[in-house]
Amino acid sequence: MKFGINFFPAFRPHQKTAAEYYEQCLRVSQRADELGFSSIKTVEHYFHDYGGYSPNPIVLLSAIAAATKRIRLITGAVIPAFNHPIKLAGELAMLDGISNGRLDVGFGRAFIPEEYAAYGLDMDESRERFNEGIKAIIRLWTEERVTYEGHFWRFRDVHSMPRPTQKPHPPVWVAAIASEESFASAAQHGHHVMIVPYAGGLERTSSLVKLYRQLWRESGHTPGTEQVQMSFHAYVAESHDEAVKGYVPAMRTYLDVFTEAVGSWEGLSSGQYAGYEKLVSNIASQTPEGNLEKGYAFVGTPDEVIEQVKRMRELFGEHEPSMQVTFGGITDAEALRTIELFARDIVPAFN
Repeated sequence: MKFGINFFPAFRPHQKTAAEYYEQCLRVSQRADELGFSSIKTVEHYFHDYGGYSPNPIVLLSAIAAATKRIRLITGAVIPAFNHPIKLAGELAMLDGISNGRLDVGFGRAFIPEEYAAYGLDMDESRERFNEGIKAIIRLWTEERVTYEGHFWRFRDVHSMPRPTQKPHPPVWVAAIASEESFASAAQHGHHVMIVPYAGGLERTSSLVKLYRQLWRESGHTPGTEQVQMSFHAYVAESHDEAVKGYVPAMRTYLDVFTEAVGSWEGLSSGQYAGYEKLVSNIASQTPEGNLEKGYAFVGTPDEVIEQVKRMRELFGEHEPSMQVTFGGITDAEALRTIELFARDIVPAFN
């Protein structure tokens, strides 16, 4: 079983500066690489304490690539709607080369109305922009010269450089939360999925993963080659009380900044984001203690977390947990302790 690290900046400016956050990411990345973790993932978001310190995951992952040797790097995710496909194709191929073929490319639609508004885009076009962007980028990676005539992007006779190091191109992932169409489309196109189960609810997300695996087989892809990665907050300590004491205030900060970021959904609705108008109330009603009771996070002693991971495997089948260990102002010492205990005591229970 593989385990990954997920850098999703969610903290207040008084807790650390941008420079201190990036330094922390590099220190945790170097140690995760040494300890044998499988992957490091980071996000594209704007404007808020929720995600806004990572407007370009390619930049941060390039620094991490230079500081590590073997761990895989994942954009989790880049947003085709906000980036020209020629630019993304070239920059992602460049990162694939910098990392010597260690890149996995995750694409997402984005879900915060304020981000779409700032770019002057209509959220009701999000899925079409998403699909068109991925299609154009894969063609730019795999064809010598590309002429593309889409609804949103048009270009003629383009030879993208550099070429990807991995052939025919880096593995492609799709970010999915609660939309059945997202899971179905990923399976039909042969893309892997990255999921945030606490946002969609464990039971519903479990059913969507089962649908994804079913459609993967029905679409003619080799059973068992699909990959599922799931994001969890993680805080591990030698005692249960110490773990809960550290997790609760950090998770409270995370939920606070998340609630602020999705506030632009207030009074809005979109046919392409069914149910997202309830996101504000859903997130605002969550508490760190409630999330612990529902099993949304890996928190406790190593023995307790082993049982929590087992439960997720029962619900979702084989998957890679991608763990947030630096959320809510968590210190280096806390984050490094979590990954040290994971590597020493938890990973061996599954391998």
